[in-house]
Amino acid sequence: MDIVLFEIGGASITLIDFISSLLGLTCVFLAGRGSKYNFWVGYLYTVALFLLFWHKNLLASLMLQPVSLCINIIGHYRWTHPKPKEASKDGQLKVTNLTWMQRVFAVASVLLLSFAWGALLDRLFPADPHPYLDSCVTVLILVAQFLSAQKKWDCWIAWLLVNITQFTLHISVGNIAMSFVSALYLLNGVASLFHWKKMK
Repeated sequence: MDIVLFEIGGASITLIDFISSLLGLTCVFLAGRGSKYNFWVGYLYTVALFLLFWHKNLLASLMLQPVSLCINIIGHYRWTHPKPKEASKDGQLKVTNLTWMQRVFAVASVLLLSFAWGALLDRLFPADPHPYLDSCVTVLILVAQFLSAQKKWDCWIAWLLVNITQFTLHISVGNIAMSFVSALYLLNGVASLFHWKKMK
């Protein structure tokens, strides 16, 4: 876990940083292209993130990983076993949009859950350096993953917010590798936003 591969700007890049970054980039690239194989990489990515967040003491993000794994499994099934009316020409789940009412509900849910989880985390785990920011990232990821599992175009809006928030969080704890990866995720998110639009 503490095996240092190299340094960037005085910050050490460990083996788990590098593996997490590589798996994450591969996973989001495949998802952005609408490939069902992103889920197989996602399973490995979940394990790597669990180890990374344990090492960095980011507890809300750590607790997210078992839930993330469950959403990944559901998404894998949904993409590859759509109902007849939901299937695209290639037999996979079609890309669709949320309604405006669903979007309002999603935003309200993120705000309320982030505040509640942050308050709980602050009380139960005072070792977490940024409980509210950590919780906001956690909730945004859950929403983005759930929307991705349903192949909703809006998931990329959520992922863009995740990338911006994660970049801030990783910089604050000195996690240089994941900060760089978050910036690359942001670029992929913009490209994927347009790619999924064409897939609709």
